[in-house]
Amino acid sequence: MSRTLVAGVGMIPFAKPGQSADWDVMAEQAIRLALTDAGVGYEQIQQAYAGYVYADSTAGQSALYRVGCTGIPIVNVNNNCSTGSTALFLARQMIEAGVADCVLAFGFEQMMPGALGAVFNDRKRTLDHHLTVQEQILGYDDTSPLVAQQFGGAGLDYQSRYGAADEVFGMISVKARRHAANNPMALFRDPLSLDEVMQSKHLYGPLTRYQACPPTCGAAAAVLVSPAFAARHGLDARVEILGQAMTTDYADTFTGRSMMSVVGFEMTREAARSVYEQAGVGPDDIQVVELHDCFTANELISYEGLGLCDEGEAESYIRDGQNTYGGRHVVNPSGGLLSKGHPLGATGLAQCYELTQQLRGSADRRQVDGVSHALQHNLGLGGACVVTLYGVA
Repeated sequence: MSRTLVAGVGMIPFAKPGQSADWDVMAEQAIRLALTDAGVGYEQIQQAYAGYVYADSTAGQSALYRVGCTGIPIVNVNNNCSTGSTALFLARQMIEAGVADCVLAFGFEQMMPGALGAVFNDRKRTLDHHLTVQEQILGYDDTSPLVAQQFGGAGLDYQSRYGAADEVFGMISVKARRHAANNPMALFRDPLSLDEVMQSKHLYGPLTRYQACPPTCGAAAAVLVSPAFAARHGLDARVEILGQAMTTDYADTFTGRSMMSVVGFEMTREAARSVYEQAGVGPDDIQVVELHDCFTANELISYEGLGLCDEGEAESYIRDGQNTYGGRHVVNPSGGLLSKGHPLGATGLAQCYELTQQLRGSADRRQVDGVSHALQHNLGLGGACVVTLYGVA
């Protein structure tokens, strides 16, 4: 079994729908940046994994052919919002198993404005199991976006258990914008006050409009190598994947009558548990986290799912500033999905980009002091969750 090193990462600034280049152009840009960062040529890549949600079959080939045609295996990956980290997961497995020693993972998305919705309306819903349970628990509100009902419902679920105030969810958005101000790749970098967040349009449960991530276009990529490959080619590949796990839904998702379960709390908790066990470290050893804050409610429950704080303690964790600079963990220094944006196929690899920069000490004004371990969490309903732990090799 080989260790896996991150040799290079690339990312382009995220943009609003209608303001980006075409999906294949964005992907090419991110790939070339990752190759340059790694110091390898495309001819050295042995396999590639392409992540996207809203593009046709073999879109990965179309994007990668802009860089070169070398006959390598190119695998297209679609796992909803966890697509980018699923591509990373597959690439890492190839290195670890010794099948290849230089593998590319990349993700891209060209999205439409507005809330996420079904693309294929002429066939059975992919999320039928989840939506059936959701409707049993919450009913259905035709005035609110469907995904906002899912995560807003999870927020209500959490409040019913632990009594967290609405404003605590809003404080997460304020923190996200404050962090994004230092990230030139982020879509939204202007600050928001708590009043602005709470007075924006109500979506569902404790959520308002400024507590939802925007549809976004963008691309990101990573080059993974084995230590032997890095040594042969003199690469500066100091960032190592120490542990990684992917989980899918458990029976409780559909039997537990809990919206927290429906949106993946158990997937998060079990993936994190596995990663900590693999790496022999725990949450107290981690300085920086990029987690899946598609809505503030998901960031809040993920604090507890990842073990960053104990169950029921998320409110005090937020109010005491334990989720930002000077606290226990710096969560989403990039601005997260809420402010950086969420191009579905690119998100997991954008998280990898941020954490690699943090571990290299090259995150500029976002840099967290003394980073030795960094945690990534990427979630897709339907469902899949990928948690990855990085350290310095």
